[in-house]
Amino acid sequence: MTMRLVSLALRLLCLLPFAIAAAPAAQAQSYPSGPVRIIVGTGPGASPDVICRVIADQLSRHWGQQVVVLNQPGGGGAIGIRAAGNSPPDGSTLYLALASNFIALPELRAALPFDVAREFVPIGYVGEHPMLIGASPTLGVSTLPELITLAKKRPGELNLSAGNPGSLLHLTAEWLRSSIGVDMTLVHYPGAPQAMTDILGGRVHLIVDAVSGLAGSIRGGTIKPLAVATERRLADRPELPTVAETFPGFMAMGWFALMAPPRTPAAIARKVSDDLRAVLEQPALKQRFLDLGTYMRPMSGAELASFIASQQQLWTPVIAGIGLKK
Repeated sequence: MTMRLVSLALRLLCLLPFAIAAAPAAQAQSYPSGPVRIIVGTGPGASPDVICRVIADQLSRHWGQQVVVLNQPGGGGAIGIRAAGNSPPDGSTLYLALASNFIALPELRAALPFDVAREFVPIGYVGEHPMLIGASPTLGVSTLPELITLAKKRPGELNLSAGNPGSLLHLTAEWLRSSIGVDMTLVHYPGAPQAMTDILGGRVHLIVDAVSGLAGSIRGGTIKPLAVATERRLADRPELPTVAETFPGFMAMGWFALMAPPRTPAAIARKVSDDLRAVLEQPALKQRFLDLGTYMRPMSGAELASFIASQQQLWTPVIAGIGLKK
């Protein structure tokens, strides 16, 4: 009897690794079995929050489970990263990461609790907000080459709205100034509305902001679009040149990616990634995002990881050039 018990125990011990390995896969098949929350590091109403709520609503319908958005603003995104990173790695918490979480934030904050690119698990790419270079109509330029010619005639006289220090808007403005090779004064604003006040008042001549943030001003004629910082011309704005047509390789955009906390099982990550892609491929959602000025480019988790690495490589010389400090 004792020998039989010993033999049974040995067999169970041999099967234990297989049972442990199969557990995440079984968990993924029934995922999600309860509510899911998506943490976003901005306040309600901000562009990332709006995007996050659209995704949460669609995933909730797809899963038949409640998906709620939890706003964790502050610290340039560090508070949201900490909250997501400390969450259980079981798929019950996801994180909507912003481009700045991977590009500028690690350079500005020495004590970040997590390295989002290395420790968080990539799920999928949600969308992007291309950066646009616009000018006051009173400046008298209609294209980027015309701006370059004017800037060289008036070195140090033009003022360029550049967003908050360390933001993607700031980095894009710095890259533009460096590419033109002429001094322009960068003026930092917390948002486009404040910058537009000074543009209308004639104190600022140029602005760098997302296409979505300037769409109303363009329609209203208070901003003249010069170029968009995308690889190719936008399908819905084919008349608008790219910055890369003048400065090859110049691409700048704010973007959103869905991530999972560190140590989230790969099976669960794949399930969320597949479901996210299914949601993003819905024609109605594509149009909704386009209406919000968000351009979609679905990616798998592996494709997203590669994209993040390429973005970090792209911005490293710009950050080094302006000397962002922690």
